[in-house]
Amino acid sequence: MRPILADAVDVARRALVQLEPSGVGGHLGVTAENDDAATHRFDATLPGYRGWQWAVVVAAPPGADHATVSESALLPGPDALVAPDFVPWDQRVRPGDLAPGDLLATHPDDPRLVPGYVATGDPAVDEVAIEIGLGRTKVLSLEGREEAAERWYTEFGPATEMAKAAPAACGRCGFYLPLAGAMRAAFGVCGNTMVADGRVVHAEYGCGAHSDVEIPTGGGSPRYEAFDDAHST
Repeated sequence: MRPILADAVDVARRALVQLEPSGVGGHLGVTAENDDAATHRFDATLPGYRGWQWAVVVAAPPGADHATVSESALLPGPDALVAPDFVPWDQRVRPGDLAPGDLLATHPDDPRLVPGYVATGDPAVDEVAIEIGLGRTKVLSLEGREEAAERWYTEFGPATEMAKAAPAACGRCGFYLPLAGAMRAAFGVCGNTMVADGRVVHAEYGCGAHSDVEIPTGGGSPRYEAFDDAHST
């Protein structure tokens, strides 16, 4: 770095003091931008800006006898407290956030939905959609059904701890209500108020409240005699 740029600390500080007389701290260093420019950094002592830094760009073309200030800015340092990255509102809303009276419109190009008159591959849906005037304006696309199936499979599928410990699968349970259409083969709704009542479950999911579960007879173990704690020895 050319000395004329590296030594321009006072030039950079004077520019900042004119802008913010009480908010400029110690010099933190200088970084070369190119042969003709460098950035001097100063600690920012403004209330509420802990960890932020002033950055002043100074410039000196070849043959110059002094450096001049090009621009200055207040920038966050490595340990500065900054706001999180902006996330559009429609990406911030999560399942369960919708309250009574709230409205949540779908995106115009939502890949999970297709017009009701478009064949979806779901026989039950397509049969209704071709009846002009009776079909829904939008139906789940193949991508939408696959996304839903993956979500349901993860929460109430055969790989969960509950299913692994179950005596039998939901597909053979009396409380299991199969879905219609293309989802019927793999998913249904649990109708048992004691377990996943009203939730979509995979046919191979299971729990301890299966309709075929029988209560123990209470006969005790045939290998050992009953222990009488009132018996005195």
